[in-house]
Amino acid sequence: MRDGGRLSAAIEVLSEVESRHRPVQLALRDWGTSHRFAGSGDRTVIGNLVYDALRYRQSLAWRMGSEEPRVLVLATYVLTWEQGLERLKTVLAEDHHAPEPLSETEEQRLAEAPEGTPEAHDAADVPAWLWPSFLEVFGENAEAEGRALATRAPIDMRLNTLKSTREKLLKRLAHAGAEATAIAPTGLRIAAKAGSARMPHVQAEEGYQKGWFELQDEASQIVSLLAGAKAGEQVLDLCAGGGGKTLALAAAMENKGQIYAFDADRLRLAPIHERLKRAGVHNVQVRDPASSKLDDLKDGMDLVFIDAPCTGTGVWRRRPDSKWKLTEKALADRVEDQARVLDTAAGFVKPGGRLAYVTCSVLPQENSGQIKAFLERHPEFSVRPALASWQGLFGTDKDPAYAGELGDLLLTPATTGSDGFYFALLERSA
Repeated sequence: MRDGGRLSAAIEVLSEVESRHRPVQLALRDWGTSHRFAGSGDRTVIGNLVYDALRYRQSLAWRMGSEEPRVLVLATYVLTWEQGLERLKTVLAEDHHAPEPLSETEEQRLAEAPEGTPEAHDAADVPAWLWPSFLEVFGENAEAEGRALATRAPIDMRLNTLKSTREKLLKRLAHAGAEATAIAPTGLRIAAKAGSARMPHVQAEEGYQKGWFELQDEASQIVSLLAGAKAGEQVLDLCAGGGGKTLALAAAMENKGQIYAFDADRLRLAPIHERLKRAGVHNVQVRDPASSKLDDLKDGMDLVFIDAPCTGTGVWRRRPDSKWKLTEKALADRVEDQARVLDTAAGFVKPGGRLAYVTCSVLPQENSGQIKAFLERHPEFSVRPALASWQGLFGTDKDPAYAGELGDLLLTPATTGSDGFYFALLERSA
């Protein structure tokens, strides 16, 4: 396929996503299934066009005066990918699979931005109804934080210290451009590529197949380390999901002690078994919600780790369609879920034990607001300042920009180069 056909395909997929409210991955998969002539390179370019159009939907819509899929895709090609107006006009003229020629208005908007300046939330590509929350958290940095959340994410990997070393992995993955992460001592990163470029398929690497590394964003690695799980401890991973943080906790504990991995959704928990096997982890007991309970763990855990259900605003780089689907009701539902999970978790922490609360959200309602409300409901808990733990693990020259009055931390793409993650560590009085 040439660029004209790829542009048409991207418009078709984005139209499907917008009109039928379909997940992007499913829409792209179905398009590929029904257009088998398209090679993997074509599918990569089409996917990149669709995702980038969603990343910058609001700012492109302001520039173009329209949110139509055609307009967003063409603007992505000309402006975001910097292919230029003349290049697009040539593509439209020479490829009979290309979209229709530009209208006078489209050409004018692509050539020159309209007068005036966009609203801050438009420039930041953040939904208008969420802008007050961004201002509450980030203040004058809100626009920069929104823009950073609209960029492409790198491929981050976590070294499995049970099986390998970072030096060994850096050599093995040098051909893919892997480098050490700036903060997490267990992290490797392959920087995001621009435009039509394709990212390497690292799951095909020998190191992945042998369990030497896992895919895990650097922020996720950082919060796993900040929880302070130690060899020999009793740990409950209450919302384990597919087990990414479970594996990180097991490595931090050097395969010693016991981790109980649980998730209320057994389908989310299903992949953990194969991942544990590949990683060589032996200190994890998976508790299937359909066949087991947690009653025997009450008041007995050194650490309860909560990777709480959330809106995912911190991972918009990886799921750009999700920010335009998020609703006030969905946020309210997640806030209720989080409060319920926190109250449940409190019953498993032993006197003197710890409770780590984590979200991949940047919204105060899901983060500091939850911790303040929890402390009011549970006076037997107090906050253990996370900054001291951070400095002990990562040094004092990399302090996070957002260290809250509660002793909590917020990581963001703009400040730590990672996904947006929140972390708070609580301790139960003896």
